[in-house]
Amino acid sequence: MITFSYGILLFVFWLLLSGHFDPLMLGFGLASVLLTLFLVKRMNIIDDESYPLHLLSKLPAFFVFLFREIVKANIDVIKRILTPGQSISPQLLEIPLPLKTDLARVMYANSITLTPGTVSVDLTRERVLVHALSKAAADDLSSGEMHKAIPERPVDKQESAQPIGD
Repeated sequence: MITFSYGILLFVFWLLLSGHFDPLMLGFGLASVLLTLFLVKRMNIIDDESYPLHLLSKLPAFFVFLFREIVKANIDVIKRILTPGQSISPQLLEIPLPLKTDLARVMYANSITLTPGTVSVDLTRERVLVHALSKAAADDLSSGEMHKAIPERPVDKQESAQPIGD
């Protein structure tokens, strides 16, 4: 099922990029997609984390949440820049990671970095090290609201045995 949906996605992407709809070009596009699928299947590189179909239903809500957080953080940073009384208090903080999958951990670290005023500096299996521009941004991250918004599926035993790093 994953390979079939991946093939459909590749063919639609090929159609959008090429813009050719004559039979010969459609045949070449289909042949290139089938060759790609054959190689990908043979190399065994499509899995739940490289092509996360199981998260598609949860992603729109996450994107809305992330967009709202980015807007709030932008407003906070602009206020700190334009208001002379607003101070910054840069700090490094370690945030524990209760997320189970590597994909969820990476999405969390990238979401932190996308939010103005915070940058993910280091990511391990247990924690993420974050540089925050202000105490308010650090407190907001420490509340754990962002990591609860990350879509995640339950982890199986084989996946939990693979190390992500120190």
